[in-house]
Amino acid sequence: MTLDPYTAVGLIPEITEIRQRDDIAVNLDHLYALTRTAVSLGGLDHPVRLVALPEGALQGFTDEIHDLDHATYARTCAITLPGAETQELGRWAREFNIHIMAQAKALHPVFPDRYFNVGFVIDPDGEIVLRHYKLAPLPPMEHSLSPHDVLDQWTRLYGRSPEAYWPVADTAIGRLGVMMANEASYPENARGLALGGCEIAYRTSYPLPGVASDAYDIQNRARALDNTMYVLAPNPASYTGADVQRVDFFGGHSTITDYTGRTVGHLDHGGVATFVTATIDLPALRRQRTTAAWTNWAKDLRTELFATLYEQPIYPANLYADRPPYDHAEYREHVTEPQIDLMRARGIWR
Repeated sequence: MTLDPYTAVGLIPEITEIRQRDDIAVNLDHLYALTRTAVSLGGLDHPVRLVALPEGALQGFTDEIHDLDHATYARTCAITLPGAETQELGRWAREFNIHIMAQAKALHPVFPDRYFNVGFVIDPDGEIVLRHYKLAPLPPMEHSLSPHDVLDQWTRLYGRSPEAYWPVADTAIGRLGVMMANEASYPENARGLALGGCEIAYRTSYPLPGVASDAYDIQNRARALDNTMYVLAPNPASYTGADVQRVDFFGGHSTITDYTGRTVGHLDHGGVATFVTATIDLPALRRQRTTAAWTNWAKDLRTELFATLYEQPIYPANLYADRPPYDHAEYREHVTEPQIDLMRARGIWR
């Protein structure tokens, strides 16, 4: 296990929207050049051992922006894990002797014509050592399946333990986990990782207006502080759509937060390809967890009390067990509005 400090890099790439799998090659070429530069310059003080590619870096956000039919996207744009794309990332991992954390819309062999949003980790041998299936896709926009959308079948496949939802990879550079994008809007996802031992969490990407309102930064710092772990949160730069228009709808504010909630690496601007770096000091994190009397809060969780909060279900499980995900208008009609009505009916909201 590596105990010396090392550098973590969050790439801030320009993204080209894909319309078919072959288009991913354009993004891979750009990401490789950016990785090569980031590893060289980012390693001037401590060697770079970890590189994070933000959500959307490979495929863009075609399904969300264009409200695409789920099955069509699965057939034309979703990838397999492992596959050609992760083999290419694995080549970079071997070349630069780094771990890579990344994301892709990916197929699952048990669910034909469906895809999940998957965060994954590739080790310096080029092997995938972690797959995390996004639990909370962005509700009004994202068409990816969540394990919760097919909960009964997921439980039959993987069981009902926390590892089925919040896996953590124990690697030579620390314990790595994923709570990408909207997942970190819910404190429970960070806590699920922390109770699995996660020390470094991948949290990226987050769009406007959530970045302009400081929600992104507040959440990143709170999730790190609450769980005594690092949070890597690079946000993409500009986005070129199928109409060849180049925009920045992320808004920058890429950060790396340490285990005390302090921002230790930040880059405020977006729009142009670059990267953010920070030093990862695992011994210091582990001392904080194991010697503090107060600010290592996970040791003091009163779980019996908190469990009572979740005895009544809120968001519907198995929503897509027998059908593909709704389009945007259908989702508002069949999910968003009924959920608001549910909170009112229970007297929680007025």
